[in-house]
Amino acid sequence: MTADEQAPLRAILEQRFALSTSLPATFFEHEAPRIAEACWAMARRFHQGGRLLAFGNGAWATDAQHVSVEFVHPVIVGKRALPALALTNDSATLSGLMAGGRPEMPFSEQLRVLARPSDIALGFSPDGRCANVQAALEQARRMGLLTLAMLGGDGGLITTETVDYRFVVASDDPFIVQEIHETLYHVLWELVHVFFEHEGLLQ
Repeated sequence: MTADEQAPLRAILEQRFALSTSLPATFFEHEAPRIAEACWAMARRFHQGGRLLAFGNGAWATDAQHVSVEFVHPVIVGKRALPALALTNDSATLSGLMAGGRPEMPFSEQLRVLARPSDIALGFSPDGRCANVQAALEQARRMGLLTLAMLGGDGGLITTETVDYRFVVASDDPFIVQEIHETLYHVLWELVHVFFEHEGLLQ
């Protein structure tokens, strides 16, 4: 490959590396206080017997699974396991609920049946325009769950009135959005455990 042929590839790589370093720094600097508040609220729910229920579509379904296994099976030795479930795990239930002709409802129906007011609902959407994620978060809010949304773009239809904590990665690049979401839920996991190490803060 000639130098002229390499130039466009180099430009793409440089642009992606720049976004992957600058945007996370800006996001976490801006959101740090609210991230800390969300972690405290999550830790309190877990302390009171609540569970984390996570959901999303496509690649974000795997993020729901990833964050749930982090809580149930901590990779750091000595950290306590906390109850969590990805609503995307059960393909039979999902497809059965969708077959009723309301494809926006499967997550909200699962929450209606499975969730308790002490639980935590965490929804993922790359642009805030996933109707099934929006419906589930609204259902969770009505039921009294703590609600969190990890979004991209401008946050779309999932507004601050929809959820307790709304974290928006201001990018239309799904790869960058997902990278920051992954870092964010690892931070949530870690800070929840920090609060558990100081349980007097959770009373």
